[in-house]
Amino acid sequence: MPNLIAKASIDIAAPATRVWDALVKPDLIRQYMFGAAVVSDFQEGSPITWTGEWKGKPYQDKGRILKVEPRRKLEYSHFSPLSGLPDTPENHHTVTLELTEGAARPASRSPRTTTPPRRRVSTRSRTGRECSRG
Repeated sequence: MPNLIAKASIDIAAPATRVWDALVKPDLIRQYMFGAAVVSDFQEGSPITWTGEWKGKPYQDKGRILKVEPRRKLEYSHFSPLSGLPDTPENHHTVTLELTEGAARPASRSPRTTTPPRRRVSTRSRTGRECSRG
């Protein structure tokens, strides 16, 4: 089967520390991950779980922290039983989140205001199985 890669990126006007916190602090993750409770110490080799409810069905996804470069890169494996697939390595995918410096916004005309530097968060998900659309 082909090794599929999905990529996305977003520019965020915030300091790197704030963006990083949103990637590794469970109370912040819950805000954008559909209310999922995330448990991990975010150390390389440690487990990570996401527990929540999706379309009325409870779930617990799981993975392992693969790489941590604070304020630069977070990589983890991910498997969801809601996929209906067996929990085997070929059905796990790898998510890579990378923070990079983006282009600064044009300077404000007011000397009293400043625009925070922009950070780009790039996401890559890699799986060894074919994806289907439903």
